[in-house]
Amino acid sequence: MVLLSGGMDSCVCAALAARDHQAAAVHISYGQRTEERERRAFEAICDRLGIEERLLVRNEALRAIGGSALTDSSIAVPESHGIQSPGVSQIPVTYVPFRNAHFLSVAVSWAEVLGAMQVYIGAVEPDSSGYPDCRPEYYRAFNEVVKAGTKEGDITIVTPLIAMHKAQIVRLGLELNAPFDLTWSCYQREDRACGVCDSCVLRLRAFREAGAEDPIPYEAKAAQLR
Repeated sequence: MVLLSGGMDSCVCAALAARDHQAAAVHISYGQRTEERERRAFEAICDRLGIEERLLVRNEALRAIGGSALTDSSIAVPESHGIQSPGVSQIPVTYVPFRNAHFLSVAVSWAEVLGAMQVYIGAVEPDSSGYPDCRPEYYRAFNEVVKAGTKEGDITIVTPLIAMHKAQIVRLGLELNAPFDLTWSCYQREDRACGVCDSCVLRLRAFREAGAEDPIPYEAKAAQLR
């Protein structure tokens, strides 16, 4: 089972899962600004990787709760002015409160039904925007919840990328022939990636440091960040 948002990290996770297992993929829309584009990316990545078992779910709670620039149109998505270092306490407005708990709950429930033993998620701590639900201790704690709260207690949350830098993830994806051309990472646009939000800047920097060309379309302003 792999949680596949349609972004760069989850695509590499899906490529790993499809290489090593008979994979199933779940995608959760939650009223985010780019939900239609991410859903298209999910379907295209599954097609390319040969993942036939798929589940698409819509979570209404996160949009109703709000509190994030990704789900509340009244909160602007900021331009990136440098990525936080580990340990910095300020959480950006693009953080969706406790989002990954919602995602993991759906994936674990479906894993129980399908008999899947592992749930892959592309959480990353280094070179990240500083989201608290991307920390290793979060997944250690969640695994204890899964162990206590499922019938057999034998489903494990797997975070194969969590300690990797973004450039390392790009290199791994290239080795796996992950379909980066089908992915979408931008927080605010669905036609051409803006190139200036945290997600775009992290992605562009990763491809540059990996010595590779990012295959998705960007606004001209993004060229300054390459």
